[in-house]
Amino acid sequence: MTSSSPAPFDADVLIVGAGPVGLTLATDLAQRGHRVAVAELRRYGEPPSVKCNHVSARTMEQLRRLGVAARLRDAGLPPDYPNDVVFRTRMTGTELTRIPIPGRATRYTDTAGPDGWWPTPEPPHRINQIYLEPILLDHAAAQTGVQLFNRTQVAEFVQDEDGVTATLVDLDSGATRTLRARYLVGCDGGSSGVRKAMGARLEGTPVIQRVQSTFIRAPGLKALLPAKDAWCCYAVNPERCGTVFAIDGEQDWLVHNHLHPHEADFDAVDRDWSIRAILGVGPDFQYEVISREDWVGRRLVADRLRAGRVFIAGDAAHLWVPYAGYGMNAGIADAVNLAWVLSARLQGWGGEAILDAYQAERQPITEQVSHFAMDHAQKMIRARGAVPPDIEAPGAEADAVRARVGREAYDLNVQQFCCAGLNFGYFYAGSPLIVDDGAAPPAYSMGDFTPSTVPGCRAPHFWLADGGSLYDLLGMGYTLLRLDPAVDVAPLQSAAEALGMPLAVVDPVAA
Repeated sequence: MTSSSPAPFDADVLIVGAGPVGLTLATDLAQRGHRVAVAELRRYGEPPSVKCNHVSARTMEQLRRLGVAARLRDAGLPPDYPNDVVFRTRMTGTELTRIPIPGRATRYTDTAGPDGWWPTPEPPHRINQIYLEPILLDHAAAQTGVQLFNRTQVAEFVQDEDGVTATLVDLDSGATRTLRARYLVGCDGGSSGVRKAMGARLEGTPVIQRVQSTFIRAPGLKALLPAKDAWCCYAVNPERCGTVFAIDGEQDWLVHNHLHPHEADFDAVDRDWSIRAILGVGPDFQYEVISREDWVGRRLVADRLRAGRVFIAGDAAHLWVPYAGYGMNAGIADAVNLAWVLSARLQGWGGEAILDAYQAERQPITEQVSHFAMDHAQKMIRARGAVPPDIEAPGAEADAVRARVGREAYDLNVQQFCCAGLNFGYFYAGSPLIVDDGAAPPAYSMGDFTPSTVPGCRAPHFWLADGGSLYDLLGMGYTLLRLDPAVDVAPLQSAAEALGMPLAVVDPVAA
């Protein structure tokens, strides 16, 4: 609804939700010189759920720009803990295959694995959200211009031609206050109140799979594991297929029990029996349930990401099966995309139409990536339904079965765990901010891509003579890369200056 209000602005942008997406957006906007208010239901520092386990290379590149990548890299699993993905009959059973991924101690130097060749200054980082989010929170809170309102609900908001007026409720005292901002962004998750208030709808496939997920503490499990450690273990057997993630590398684990298509009721499936079948342990094995994290895999994308001065990002805008780990990472891509167009408008050099680029760029990519994830999920569902009954039998024939299943598992899953295409291959087409030069962007898949300078593609990375990255030279505004210093760029500089548009000219010297 709309109204007219002459009240002064308390913030340039009000962000609803202080998860990784909202915190990244707040940090990015603050570093661009804007005042940001963040409303969050939880208390300051209250631990998040153990949802996300992976920060993509593309996200790490952005967090490097925001000055927090190095701190994140130093957190999570122990430095020498392999980030490998293994497939075993059970977590304590026979190994079928292994996707090698370096731990953080050798992440920058180990180029032997399937993601070691990637052209990036920041390889992926396996870290659970319980370690990731506190670092993002501290970093955002330290930014000049960021104001956090914890235990606060945005009960309602109205917008007019100049801004948005929101009613904030203190959940502890019940007190209300009014906050006026130029823009509002809902980063408030899958059940987003902002999305509902702006009249957007999630469209797609509401149920792809159900996963009974349990966060456990099992100090005795590590001593039972064969071979070397791994960040992720897929258990493949006729009783229960599941996935186990190492959270701290010692005693905390997240166990996903992938329910069969006919199992619609989470509580009807014996949780304890399933966990023991996935781990491969007997009734005497001791473990503690820390929390239940059950979830439904979906493929849903909002029909619009903007209504006037109100936007949505992250899970508020899209939900899908978390294959390839791209739920949170797609949300952070939303945040950094939205931050710069909002900043351009707030600073005055970007016209009102610049805000149209957010939906024009992010919605089609979100739709496309959600299909990648759904297709992979369906292939995995079929694979779980076709586990050979003799996969755990002794003898040469069963050895051959295990070898075949291992090869198939590797070929299918290296695409999601080492997904170069989803990191670097996607491109923006049809954006009002991109001038088409007639060249066709190269095709990409989940696993592969071709670097390209076609407008809308990610700028190809290269190392500089001083040891830095090309991306370290790219600032908050526009950057003109002049590969030949003799080229006269003064007319471009003058035109940008006349518009107040930030433009830096860089003469990079490649290594």
